[in-house]
Amino acid sequence: METLLDEVKGGVVEGAQTWLSNEGDPISSLQESLSALVDGRFEGGAILKTVSDAAASDAWQEHVWEIFPCSFDEVVSTRIEQDQTKGIPPEFDPLSVARALNRMDAGVLIQTFGSTQKADKADVLKAITRIWISTLYPFNLNKELGT
Repeated sequence: METLLDEVKGGVVEGAQTWLSNEGDPISSLQESLSALVDGRFEGGAILKTVSDAAASDAWQEHVWEIFPCSFDEVVSTRIEQDQTKGIPPEFDPLSVARALNRMDAGVLIQTFGSTQKADKADVLKAITRIWISTLYPFNLNKELGT
């Protein structure tokens, strides 16, 4: 399980580099990173579901599963802090929000892509993008989502 999650983690981190690098427009780079996340998990959602389901029956697997989203919390929190320093998002505790957004992503991706009956990628991307942008960049939400 650890090996599978490490592979997933590598793909997620690679896809998120556009936003995590803190170069360019934060909203368009976030949209690009979320698109890479959804694309990568569309085919690999069953891995997350399998690991998540196994975690409920074994303490070690539960520990391995819990470490997975935690590994993203610090990097997302750091990016939020960088944006807050520039006065872009409102003031809030970046680590708490990073945890919530990361757990939301994991839950949504497991639920929508973790079985043979997958949800529409575009709908999933639109939903998580709306939540991320409305949380981190609320003043630009309507402009960026075309509403």
